[in-house]
Amino acid sequence: MNTIRDRGVAALGRFSRSTTMTLLGVVLIGYLALGVASSGSFFEGPSVRTFLRYLATPVLIGLAQMVALCVGQLNLAVGALGGFTACLMGVLMADRGVPAPVAVVAGVLTATAVGLVTGLFIVVTKINGFIVTLGTMTILQGAQYGLTGTRTVDGYSAALRDFGRAAPLNVPLVFVTALAAAALLAAFLYRATAGRRLLAAGGNPLAARLSGISTDRQIVLAHALSGLLIGVAALTATASLPGVNRSVGGDWLLPSFAAPIIGGVALTGGSVAVLGTVLAAFVMRLIDAARAQFSLDPSWVNFLIGVVVLGTVVGGRIHQSHLAKRGGSRGSAPPVPPRSDARPAAVSPHTGGSG
Repeated sequence: MNTIRDRGVAALGRFSRSTTMTLLGVVLIGYLALGVASSGSFFEGPSVRTFLRYLATPVLIGLAQMVALCVGQLNLAVGALGGFTACLMGVLMADRGVPAPVAVVAGVLTATAVGLVTGLFIVVTKINGFIVTLGTMTILQGAQYGLTGTRTVDGYSAALRDFGRAAPLNVPLVFVTALAAAALLAAFLYRATAGRRLLAAGGNPLAARLSGISTDRQIVLAHALSGLLIGVAALTATASLPGVNRSVGGDWLLPSFAAPIIGGVALTGGSVAVLGTVLAAFVMRLIDAARAQFSLDPSWVNFLIGVVVLGTVVGGRIHQSHLAKRGGSRGSAPPVPPRSDARPAAVSPHTGGSG
């Protein structure tokens, strides 16, 4: 009994020093501060609904980028793929008369397929994922313009609009969708054998290959999952916005990187922080709400987010260097990922990033 209690106390102590705990404190303080500054209107139902409705998409695109980062990849096509998928859904419904469920499924499957093809192209050609996703981004931006041109597509399904507006107990269904996607992704990464192998391949590719884990397969899986999450993000964006056009997704790239990096995900791969990514997206949404409330210049907001991201990366690099030096002085060796025929247990995903 004492052992279990000691482990619980130790785990609680680690959590209190984690990135997740810090972000949780920032979220609570920031939300209360905005509520006080708005004389309480920020706590009212309409404000809560609006805030959470437009938080769904940042959460999903942050998770999409996180999945790519966990295998040491970068996905520069997050915004372009999301914008193309949103416009595809809108055009199918408004111009082709396709029922909303069919259009949504077609859009999500298309985004997943694009992610799958991207991963396969990276593996087959051995070209750096940065270059491949940069090319994919350019192609998709052209395809998005080809779908909508200069117009805004707004004549799509009333059922989808109702879904975007629905908010039982002031909690929008689009936000619930984002949380459900986060929960399913966490269960996959933290509990499923395939998810643990994904992290093992990102943490130490050479050791993973020696253990029988196909790193190429994990790269393909990561990009396919990223595409799937982007497709769901396109769904929430289409349902929430009054219309879709060629500008949708144009401002998604920076938030997609900012959320997982601030949340505690390492750029070198091998770690995830689902809750940290969700909380970091919450923080960025608070910054955006403060910009609107106090009429701040958007360029300063982007500058602030960029500084925070760079500071987080530099701080993480310094922390890793310190741990490497300390580990080297003790003669410790890095853990070896498990064999493919055994339950992976050597790589433990971070629930909230590094402390």
